[in-house]
Amino acid sequence: MRVAEACAALPARAGVPGLVAAIEGLLPGAQVQHALTRGGWHRLGGVVDLDGGRIAEHLGTWAETISGGDIDELMQKVADLRLFVTRLNGQTHYLVVPTGPAARDFIQIEVEELQEVLDRCITDPDWFPDSIAEFVDPLDFPRLEPEPVGPPRLVFRRLVPVNRLLKSSDAGPRLVRFLDDWDRSSAGETSIFCEHWVLSIREYRDQEGDDHLSAKPIPVSAAVPPALPDGVVARGAQLANQIHGFDRVLGYPFAWYFYMLTNPKVSHRLATAVHDDLIGAYAYLPVRDLKVLRDWYNQPYGA
Repeated sequence: MRVAEACAALPARAGVPGLVAAIEGLLPGAQVQHALTRGGWHRLGGVVDLDGGRIAEHLGTWAETISGGDIDELMQKVADLRLFVTRLNGQTHYLVVPTGPAARDFIQIEVEELQEVLDRCITDPDWFPDSIAEFVDPLDFPRLEPEPVGPPRLVFRRLVPVNRLLKSSDAGPRLVRFLDDWDRSSAGETSIFCEHWVLSIREYRDQEGDDHLSAKPIPVSAAVPPALPDGVVARGAQLANQIHGFDRVLGYPFAWYFYMLTNPKVSHRLATAVHDDLIGAYAYLPVRDLKVLRDWYNQPYGA
């Protein structure tokens, strides 16, 4: 709650450095690091009038409330109203706090930076949706220039102790194995996992109505080497140079293996070719990496 309150009190213009400093002030002795910012997403907003005055925070809740769930009733009530629907353009700042030597030993903090903008008029004389859901999120409707509605703001999203997440039923076996592979490999020997990877966490509800989280690893670096081909893969010295060059770009050893597990552009044939090389006449991987690769060869998986 203190982290959430600090985010709400901090102006968006403070930027990531201000955000990191504010959270470090709440966690004495913790080393808070900015790992990644992901943008380009948006979600539904609310309803405003001609002067930008707030009518509703959430379009869907407002539409259901004034109509009782009846689309005909809703359209009659909004037909003569000069109101506008907004959307929230966002980016997510991923902050991490290392808490121990293992890959799972970190806290991940997600803070959203939101800018509310005009999206569309609330209705159109030639448009009549078939349902409340279509009214709230129409597939085809004239859009307005995205003029800002108020200043951008920071909103706390979640704080996740990853080692606790991995002890819960929400942690899938592939994620657990991915993190264990990191610890067993030369990557884990020389690098801190959360400086190179974060978890993309999603909330979902199962058929019984219970809420869960799903998580998958995503790389921090945008400097990904050219995709390794899915066709004919090099062998011997050429293949060794290829994977070591991949690792140099990413800044830690065995990086190609973890990208192969998460990026479909990095072919699984690469691992097979390296494995075949290493049981033959070549030796260009440390023994600990060879053990990880051999386990994958015997029981392949992707994360």
